[in-house]
Amino acid sequence: MSADTATTVSISCSDLSIADHSGRRLVDGVTFVLPRRSALIVGGATGSGKSTLAAVLAGRAPEGVHVDGGEAFVEGTSLRRKGRKLRGLGVYAGYVGQADGATLPPRLTVGEIIGEPFTGRVRRPNGRAVALRVASLLDELALPLGLAAKFPYELSAGMRQRVAIARALMLDPRLIVGDEILANLDVEARRVVGEALGRRRAAGASLMLVTNDVEAADAFNADVLVLKAGHTLAYGHGSSAARGFLGDTAVAP
Repeated sequence: MSADTATTVSISCSDLSIADHSGRRLVDGVTFVLPRRSALIVGGATGSGKSTLAAVLAGRAPEGVHVDGGEAFVEGTSLRRKGRKLRGLGVYAGYVGQADGATLPPRLTVGEIIGEPFTGRVRRPNGRAVALRVASLLDELALPLGLAAKFPYELSAGMRQRVAIARALMLDPRLIVGDEILANLDVEARRVVGEALGRRRAAGASLMLVTNDVEAADAFNADVLVLKAGHTLAYGHGSSAARGFLGDTAVAP
């Protein structure tokens, strides 16, 4: 991918295949482009490969899962590259996994969890700057500032989900990948999160959201990629591209 293309395209997949440690293909021959400032909804039945695709593109491939064919560029980085540049993808891509809200580190405070993407990369982090950034994210996601000193077990499921989202936003990523990012959120919290994602998109970020909510395609003015058994079943724009393939399973923010 050329430097010019990298500034206008967030993700480019060409005949991408992803396999597990046994060589079984979980995603097979997927092709799509996610332009800068755009949104993509990825849907499909359980086992279709949508969560695997999202994790791999965000640089969080599960153990033993790897690119097995084709090519993918994420924020200008080829997923076929090894070493520091590929590991650095975590700086550019914020990721909220399907179970992240339920699996927050139990021994860390909320402030430590949200700040970890920064404090885990800097040898001597500025504690005051980190605290201010954490407070800003808590406020943006309509969470009490006092939550910073609490532990995950003291939070509701919806609060834990928003903490996971705040952690993914800590470094102001250019790409936000969310697997059922609106899970466990009530209508008001969905609106708050949707607005937070919209602000980042307006500032230049791109969105890739795994969900079977058809209406989300229109809410985010998104392209839609529907997978079945790892293959592309449908690809187009808006809810019209998904109807007949996905169910109306949730209310969009």
